[in-house]
Amino acid sequence: MRFLKMDPFLVGLVCTILLATIIPCHGAAVPVFHWLSIGLISLMFFLQGARLSRAAVVEGLVAWRLHIIILCCTFVLFPVIGLAAHAMFPGLLLPDVWLGILFLCCLPSTVQSSIAFTSIAGGNVPAAVCAATASNVLGIFITPVLVGLVLRQHGAVGGNPLDIVYQLLLPFVLGQLVQPWLGDWAHRNKTLLSFSDRGSVLVVVYTAFSDAVMQGLWHKLPPAELGMIALADTALLATVLIITILGSRAVGVPLKDEIAIVFCGSKKTLASGVPMANVLFPPATVGIIVLPLMMYHQIQLFVCAMLARRFARQTREENKLAEQAV
Repeated sequence: MRFLKMDPFLVGLVCTILLATIIPCHGAAVPVFHWLSIGLISLMFFLQGARLSRAAVVEGLVAWRLHIIILCCTFVLFPVIGLAAHAMFPGLLLPDVWLGILFLCCLPSTVQSSIAFTSIAGGNVPAAVCAATASNVLGIFITPVLVGLVLRQHGAVGGNPLDIVYQLLLPFVLGQLVQPWLGDWAHRNKTLLSFSDRGSVLVVVYTAFSDAVMQGLWHKLPPAELGMIALADTALLATVLIITILGSRAVGVPLKDEIAIVFCGSKKTLASGVPMANVLFPPATVGIIVLPLMMYHQIQLFVCAMLARRFARQTREENKLAEQAV
């Protein structure tokens, strides 16, 4: 039930957007927040590398049988659906909003909520842990490539590709190098690091939306457009959920594995997505591009919470039948 409540992180994001709308940073504060955002993004990915055990990385990368299905959902199915939707309804959303939808489709899965929903539903939790880990590790490499392909196709201009290496990949690798020394400390201070990660995202969002507000974001984005974004996000999530459920059953995947595929394959990470957008897109467009992702984040929590309860009932019934058969 806690996933049906408003996500505190999302509340913080909404408050940050309101602050950026009322008091956007400008003038001499702009370069300060710009470099602060870069520093916090690098620190965030460094700490992600430091807290992720080497064994988890290896296991997430080599346990490929079930994971390859989930990775295909995350990095193939989503982009295909996004590109197909754009081709069929190019005028449905503003161009920058469409880029936001396509960017969302290129992101890796979440870790925490994917595992939590799989556990609630009675699914294959070890597989969910490995798949979510693999998605996030590989996403550092795959997402920039996918976004680059989309940007070239739509004539948009992205950031310097080397920024991905300097701000995301290099800090993550450095974190992995020092993991034997910092790993235990990171695990003991998960709450502090979670607060640090979310605080970093809020600073990035404030900086991005400040620039967007100064560029006239709310004049370019009418209220009806927000409704269309929510509709597009909901349709995207529903399509992926239907395909993953029907596809899993068509190939005869056990229920526990089906649950892991559904919940890991349908999620998109907000915590890593916002920093990535800040690196990949020009500052003037980041604010509007991350809007679809922010709305998708809350929609996926609400829908998957209800779906997890339904799967939990199926799991209990299947377990009862198995016990009776014995």
